[in-house]
Amino acid sequence: MKNILPALLVLFSLSGFSQEKETINWMTMEEAEAATKKEPRKIIIDVYTNWCGWCKKMDKTTFQHPVIAKYVNDNYYAVKFNAEQKDSVNFKEHTFKYIAQGRRGYNELAAALLQGKMSYPSIVYLDEELNMIQPIPGYQGPKQFEEIITYIGEDHYKTTPFDQYKQGFTSQIN
Repeated sequence: MKNILPALLVLFSLSGFSQEKETINWMTMEEAEAATKKEPRKIIIDVYTNWCGWCKKMDKTTFQHPVIAKYVNDNYYAVKFNAEQKDSVNFKEHTFKYIAQGRRGYNELAAALLQGKMSYPSIVYLDEELNMIQPIPGYQGPKQFEEIITYIGEDHYKTTPFDQYKQGFTSQIN
């Protein structure tokens, strides 16, 4: 009996290491567009820049949260898009190019997605037919982000005002 307890402790501690942490399956715009043609889903686009501190914080806190990662992977195609990307992007039969502007420029797709309001981070939501639902600027913590992704992901945005939805929302995040 004395030998069983240490063996169980070792077994339980090792089992914790074997579980992989779920992460968001990020795609390019082109990959998400192709995927939604095969299996329609909404698209969530994280529009960021390399120099944006709040973007990095959102990467570490919100996007790393297991509840967020699972929900996004199950309900959306997720795109990480650098607003200052110099490579051209093909999306919806249009080529979006980099526009040099001072020390920093921007990709035309970022300007289109953000409707000219270049604020980072911004999360852009597209429906299953690649039409804009809404861009939402600013850092969002896990609980705030969970409210928004479920509101849009489950089509509540079509029938219920967000403030009303939030009143009945129960978070899965502790």
